[in-house]
Amino acid sequence: MTQPDGSSVTATLHLFNQLHQTGNRYLKATEILSRKISTEIGKTPYEIVYGEDRLRLKYYRPEKQSIKTPLLLIYALINRETMLDLEPERSVIRNLLRGGVEVYMVDWGTPTRKDRFLTIDDHVNGYIDRLVDVVCRRHRIASVNMMGVCMGGTFAVMYSSLHPEKVRNLITSVTPVQFDTDKGLLHRWMRELDADALVDAMGNVSGDFLNMAFLMLNPSRLVIEKYKNFLDHIDDTPFLETFLRMEKWIFDSPDVPGETFRQYAKDCYQKNLLIQNKMELGGKKIDLKRITMPVLNFYGRDDHLVPPEASIPLIESIGTLDGENVSIPTGHIGIYVSSRAQQEFAPRIVRWLQEREPQEKTRKKRLQTPSCDDLQP
Repeated sequence: MTQPDGSSVTATLHLFNQLHQTGNRYLKATEILSRKISTEIGKTPYEIVYGEDRLRLKYYRPEKQSIKTPLLLIYALINRETMLDLEPERSVIRNLLRGGVEVYMVDWGTPTRKDRFLTIDDHVNGYIDRLVDVVCRRHRIASVNMMGVCMGGTFAVMYSSLHPEKVRNLITSVTPVQFDTDKGLLHRWMRELDADALVDAMGNVSGDFLNMAFLMLNPSRLVIEKYKNFLDHIDDTPFLETFLRMEKWIFDSPDVPGETFRQYAKDCYQKNLLIQNKMELGGKKIDLKRITMPVLNFYGRDDHLVPPEASIPLIESIGTLDGENVSIPTGHIGIYVSSRAQQEFAPRIVRWLQEREPQEKTRKKRLQTPSCDDLQP
């Protein structure tokens, strides 16, 4: 009889050891999953200070305010704004509050059939403009600090061009403005998409449909690798809670108003009108050179949805003399929830805003400036 060599014995023992460890891990996981675990998101206390149609305006008050001008945060229409408040230790909102920033954030709600004909103009010159007026009235100021995320950042850029007098400082994060790029599969897909057929068939574009499309951009990492990683850490309670919160956020996706999606796909992704200063909203052309306020633009170095090539050109295309691109070594979502980003993203925003706060003498003078309502024709 042939005797097994040493390498075969070692490999067999290693296999049995792995099976034993896996069995113990799943036994522990069964115990963990049988208990109540925390999967709540968006738990930082807030107050609803304004509502209109489907949207709500959330107000977050810091314990100690260090920046006088409040920050209005415009999230994308795709997915929910709760990504910025995923859990206590991974919360952009909490980090901003710790820095003394007074935060307002729009919750776009869930579109219904009556919202399918809302356009980008309705969101930018309608909803966002009225939200700015609400914040201005509450604080008796003439302009706000504004921050936009992803598609919400593109909307914030549009708004800042059309209403520069109402935006004191602009912050954009993973924001596409240069859509004519082959970097990133999403841009190539969107260029070939028949947006008319999709919107005519669906009305509002299904959030579930968009979610599946995003997953298919990188299925090996976003599906196979992700759930393998889940099984490898299934006995780790903190990991499990964060994973389930992320899953809850990902698959809670509202639909996108149909006409807004049609216009965004055709005017931005397919015609690339924004960066060329050829896009129009409400009969007015968007001229990026009118953005003369300070601008801080964050992009993810490894972002597969909004690659750096789609975001970096913003600063060189606008009229400000105080503009800066900031690279965060992470992806589209990691810029908000990764451990490293907690130390870099919100703290950088706080420092940047503090450096641009008006001096005491200027602040006293600004109390006499007109409110946003007074600026209306």
